[in-house]
Amino acid sequence: MTTSASTLTDALTGHQYLNLETFRRSGAGVRTPVWFAEDQGRLYIRTEAESGKVKRIRNQARVRLAPSDAQGNPKGEWIEARAQLAPADQADLARRLFHKKYGLQYRGFETMMKLRRGDWATIRIDPPSERHAGGNG
Repeated sequence: MTTSASTLTDALTGHQYLNLETFRRSGAGVRTPVWFAEDQGRLYIRTEAESGKVKRIRNQARVRLAPSDAQGNPKGEWIEARAQLAPADQADLARRLFHKKYGLQYRGFETMMKLRRGDWATIRIDPPSERHAGGNG
């Protein structure tokens, strides 16, 4: 299935969470409910730099996602996409987008990360067709 940027954003409009499925080297999927923000058809996820999903995305760009509730129960169809770690300028953009979308909830999460002295990673999710067109996939 070819997924466009509009398909990604349309499927998630009005949702606070998405269920992100990343893949182990064995091919087994691991599903995680996460917050997300959107900008110009790209999705961004902020998470701990040492999280399993970051490690899995470094090894395998293929991901699947679906709108979900906070527990990860899907609320729509699964969509194939590509993920990568975002460069610093996009990480700054994602941080601003998260502040705008999640407000005080996100500020609390940021404070918790600072107290734990954790490092952030920003994951960028693109429709497969966009990444392949640029030759990066």
